[in-house]
Amino acid sequence: MGDSTPAYRPGYELVAEQLLEYIAQQNLRPGDRLPTEQGLAEILGASRNVTREAVKVLAAIGRLQVRRGAGIFVAASVGGLLDDELSHFRPTGMEDVRMLLDYRKVIESETARRAASHATPIEVRAIRESAESSLTAATMNDVDTFAKADAAFHDSVGAASHNVFLRASVAGVRRLAAQSDVLLFHGDVPGSLEVAAHQHVAIAEAVAAGAADLAERLMVEHIGTTQSQFERKIRDRLFSTDAHAAPEGPPERSQ
Repeated sequence: MGDSTPAYRPGYELVAEQLLEYIAQQNLRPGDRLPTEQGLAEILGASRNVTREAVKVLAAIGRLQVRRGAGIFVAASVGGLLDDELSHFRPTGMEDVRMLLDYRKVIESETARRAASHATPIEVRAIRESAESSLTAATMNDVDTFAKADAAFHDSVGAASHNVFLRASVAGVRRLAAQSDVLLFHGDVPGSLEVAAHQHVAIAEAVAAGAADLAERLMVEHIGTTQSQFERKIRDRLFSTDAHAAPEGPPERSQ
């Protein structure tokens, strides 16, 4: 796969990014009402059909709320001031994604360290099984099964930390990362699944051995690999020469 030819981008993804940028520029907060689909299409210089699909995507990942007969709104916050601040998180913005992954390193490295110190035999088994499942899925290039095993692995490590706040933080930061996945990697694989899966297995073994320092270091390296993949993908899209090719609707999602 050559780096000189940027991946094709559906028009609704581009418009979704522009819409998030518009929300940030207008300093709209959760609960604020946006213009109509037609109004947004005119503001963003897009067709109404493509704008509609962009709104659907952002509603699906929890950034917008569409109320029949009432209009389009910035999705309401459920977590108070912190969620209000995170409502302006741009899933495809280089700086926002960097901050997100930096936070992941801080939170998940400490979570892995504590898991290595506190995990029960049942929790160790859950971590190992999810890591092995991710490796099996990776060797078969089964992206959907890998994604489920990946989520189970990180959730299992979070549970083994025996700290409800760390576990909740891991879940929250992964929810934001999932928004980037939808807009950046839809229909694509961000990097080597096998590399990520082998990293899962190594972390699982460090946790099982009670090697707190090693588990922490391996988790930092794991998220660092993810960061490199995200940054490369964002750079590719920023410099894409096909940015204005816009079909009238999204492709079918593979399940």
